[in-house]
Amino acid sequence: MSSRYQDIYTAVRCIPEGKVATYGQIAGLAGRPNGARQVGYALASAGEKEQLPWHRVINAKGEISARAHPDFVDYQRMLLEEEGIEFSLNGRIDLSKYRWEEGSA
Repeated sequence: MSSRYQDIYTAVRCIPEGKVATYGQIAGLAGRPNGARQVGYALASAGEKEQLPWHRVINAKGEISARAHPDFVDYQRMLLEEEGIEFSLNGRIDLSKYRWEEGSA
């Protein structure tokens, strides 16, 4: 486990079921303003032992970001839908409805 990403992992673990956060939002919570890309790197390098709800992190447009393996987009969408998160016809999540705000459940 990389200690350089612990602040990011801590922030991601706070996202409650049925909510999402953006890469930039997690970067800010981790004390890394302008570190959205670092959040992506941290999630990509996290092992299963981290037990992160990585699927709850999406881009600022409310979309699932493409990954190296295209099946992960479908898998992430399935995990989010299982938590009750709905997607619009254009594949976006309504951030005004599903975005997690720190301090709220």
